Amino acid sequence: MSSGAIFGSLLELRQLDLLASGDSVVHRLDTRVKLLAAFGFILTVVSFGRYELSGLLPFFFVPLVVCAMAGLPVWLVVRKALLVLPFALLIGAANPLLDQTVQLQLGTVGISGGWFSFTSIVLRALLTAAAAILLVAVSGVPAVCEALARLGVPQPLVIQLLFMYRYLFVLAEEAVHASHSRALRSFGRRGMGPGPFAAMIAHLLLRSWERAERIHQAMLARGFTGQFLPSRRCRFGLPELTVLLLFVGGCLLLRLVNLPQLVGAAALGLFQGVV
Repeated sequence: MSSGAIFGSLLELRQLDLLASGDSVVHRLDTRVKLLAAFGFILTVVSFGRYELSGLLPFFFVPLVVCAMAGLPVWLVVRKALLVLPFALLIGAANPLLDQTVQLQLGTVGISGGWFSFTSIVLRALLTAAAAILLVAVSGVPAVCEALARLGVPQPLVIQLLFMYRYLFVLAEEAVHASHSRALRSFGRRGMGPGPFAAMIAHLLLRSWERAERIHQAMLARGFTGQFLPSRRCRFGLPELTVLLLFVGGCLLLRLVNLPQLVGAAALGLFQGVV
């Protein structure tokens, strides 16, 4: 990967942090509410059976509504969610070959259950990825880690998660410098083989290790004791509980009531009545 591509990916990751500094009604909610709401949304989505497709479609309106309420660019959420598409396609690629039982007959064409389960995997992957992206975009990773700590997640796990995200930018910065240096010292295709690449990776690991040691010493000098210190005042009262229950209740309603089937049946009945 070129230094420009690494830098571009780093800027896109930073953009989510910038979006988290907004002042919409969604941004102002307690992060624990948003975290539990996202968790409930993901659990509801993954609870669908492998052949259930129509029931998943209304869930795509939920991220759109959240984007509208939070003032987030829909295209950014869609583009980020599409990053999981190759993995979903790889996971479900064998389903049409393993499950060839016909589930739907369209004239002379029979659609097997493998295609249904394959499409279900893709749809659920996109929805869960969109939920995670929206959570970060309206809260920020530090706030999500703080919410996890307040919800009882073990402190070492939260600290590791926060540091992994925070110092990912340090590692990416070193990678950009190493890639740029290699490009300046090479000509044409020289310096592009596996040998120079392996040397660059080893150099990157050594530089990252030294940088991590300096950062750790600076943290100890500033009194770091391994404890997660809250950076903001949080409130989880009756209004926050009401919002959470309404959101989770709406997701459960969409799970129990197949709206596309109801709309289709109503439209078919209206059409037959007219005819």
